[in-house]
Amino acid sequence: MNERTMRGEVAVVGIGETTYYKRGQSPDAEFKLGIEAILKACDDAGLDPRDIDGFASYSNDRNDPPRLAAALNLKELRFSNMQWGGGGGGGSGAVGNAAAAVATGYADCVVVFRALAQGQFGRFGQGPRIPTVQGRMAYTAPYGLLSPAQSFAMRVNRLFHDTPVGPETLKAVSLASYHHAQQNPRAVMYGRPLSSEDYDNSRWIVEPFHLFDCCQENDGAAALILMSADRAKDFKQVPAYILGVATGVPVRAAAGVHNAVDYATSNFKSVAPHMYEMAKMSPSDVQVAQIYENFTGGVVMSIIEHGLCTYENANEVLTFDNLVAPGGKLPLNTSGGNLAECYMHGLELQVEAVRQIRGQSTNQVPDIDVSLVASGPMVEPVSDVLFGSEATL
Repeated sequence: MNERTMRGEVAVVGIGETTYYKRGQSPDAEFKLGIEAILKACDDAGLDPRDIDGFASYSNDRNDPPRLAAALNLKELRFSNMQWGGGGGGGSGAVGNAAAAVATGYADCVVVFRALAQGQFGRFGQGPRIPTVQGRMAYTAPYGLLSPAQSFAMRVNRLFHDTPVGPETLKAVSLASYHHAQQNPRAVMYGRPLSSEDYDNSRWIVEPFHLFDCCQENDGAAALILMSADRAKDFKQVPAYILGVATGVPVRAAAGVHNAVDYATSNFKSVAPHMYEMAKMSPSDVQVAQIYENFTGGVVMSIIEHGLCTYENANEVLTFDNLVAPGGKLPLNTSGGNLAECYMHGLELQVEAVRQIRGQSTNQVPDIDVSLVASGPMVEPVSDVLFGSEATL
């Protein structure tokens, strides 16, 4: 029986992004933003947009692939896919779905995209404004537990209670992201550095999260183009090969009313090993990491659950000096990430991971062959992807 794997079968050949805007400031509709990012990805690859034949997205993207196909005048549409649930946890899963389509012959050229205009369709970080409460929220809303920040803060406080991990690790993640954004002109927080004192003096959102522990809310779009590895070298850019992908959650992670078996987790404990197994790699092979920051506590959990440090040594490993490029031991979120580049629901992390493989990052880590993206800590499901250079094949 043949081994079931996508390792090295598919590569990213093009990436594209719009200008990133603060929530509500995009002059264009969400659909137009998506088209712009896709066309920029085609230009990056040197690809005729009419050669696209598939689309994959995630969460609640509202841009219907048949409509995109018509706007782009595609020859035909062969693949139309959405990763369910999990909000930003679907970012790497959408890449995996697109890669699976290419690897199995469903389609030849699949775009992974996310277009987002929170100024036009509502804010992710806000508690729902509804006249009645039912389902899960009927058990939490009466007690004031309404927003994502409130919900995830409880899990991070549990992490601090159960393990030696301390709040200084959250601060290091935030400072590293803002540091990287100062070298990245695309970042919404470019030109707005964050000092240790600014972080400490910022207002609490909900303990243990300060203002700068929380992701932004932005408008914009991003896209990646995936094709088979045997065609990848026909295009303009250095290919970034998909080595391993995984998505899911551990047992009963989505149990209602905060009743998960393992509460102080980012939900990667069962997912990351599957990614490493497909990639035929281990945590020691990871050279740079892009980890979705809904809130910094989830990043810390994710780093531990991917084997990049332990609960016991996290306070020593997760320091500002270790997390910044180019010289840190574990360069993290080198574009600025959700905290300081933009909140494109995490797809900008995929774009940055590809840039690192190409050697095109504004905070380039030297001699990169392996680049990790972890999508959506503390949601259900989460997902992972490991990108590699040709040297890893």
